[in-house]
Amino acid sequence: MSALTAVANFASRTFALWIIVLSALALAFPHVFAPLEPYTVPLLAVVMLGMGLTLRFKDFAVVARRPVPLLIGVFAQYLIMPSLAWALGKALALPPELALGLILLGCVPSGTASNIMAYLARGDVAVSVAMTSVSTLVAIVITPYLVLFYGGHLLPVDTGAMVLSIAQVVLLPVLTGLLLQALLPKVVERMMPVVPTVSVVAVVIICAGVVGSSRDTFLEAAPLVIVGVVVHNLVGLALGYAVAWMTRVPESQRRAISFEVGIQNSGLAATLGAAHFGPAAALPGAIAAVWANLSGPVLATFWGRRGVEEPARETAD
Repeated sequence: MSALTAVANFASRTFALWIIVLSALALAFPHVFAPLEPYTVPLLAVVMLGMGLTLRFKDFAVVARRPVPLLIGVFAQYLIMPSLAWALGKALALPPELALGLILLGCVPSGTASNIMAYLARGDVAVSVAMTSVSTLVAIVITPYLVLFYGGHLLPVDTGAMVLSIAQVVLLPVLTGLLLQALLPKVVERMMPVVPTVSVVAVVIICAGVVGSSRDTFLEAAPLVIVGVVVHNLVGLALGYAVAWMTRVPESQRRAISFEVGIQNSGLAATLGAAHFGPAAALPGAIAAVWANLSGPVLATFWGRRGVEEPARETAD
């Protein structure tokens, strides 16, 4: 068990490196990795099942105890990130599929990496976990219609099909994991050492498959897409903190909200892009999977060294 935990820790620490290495190989040998792209949906379902296994019903108690920072974070995320993605797509004059992929990245919920970053930054982890959980569950309705609103002029958007996809790859796996945690906690506890490794492998395969299947588009538009993803993430982190500061929530919650707004579920963005709009629309999500795992730890380390001058905060397990 200790060996599995060590492997999981190593995989989590080197997550971005593995995505870079496998994506580079996918660019060099697209014929090897492109056949992996059709497996993005079941692979993401595995990742979301892993997320559900880490949740407990008590995590949602924060919604009742501290609704203000949670609502600020969720509303800020779904207001700031989609409009920012649309503006960047226009400013960079991205082709329709790539612009829609960037919009899709802005419209998906926050990723579970935001909870880790909040912990490292001495942020309010309980609020961070609750925000990720709530934003993920409401994404089944919010994400498709935001994509339609901001990107419907670029490509046809089938909201019904997207709702069904999110239900299949997000809602059902997360709820399944949550129920397993509640009903079979000892079994889940024995499974937990391998969950991070499985999730890392799944996301790495998703990104490699997306890059391999859209190699030509990536090579043609890589600089613009990378700029769009990087600016989207950095401005999102800054605006998330700014909104929290203006609403005068405590510093630990400002940091949590910053990560919730700025770090998206890039795996979901890549999966929905590939499933509904083509491999090129999945590229922003694949690139964000790498970048957010570089920018997030840097900011978290900076904040973590500064401390938080306020009463002891509640933390999640």
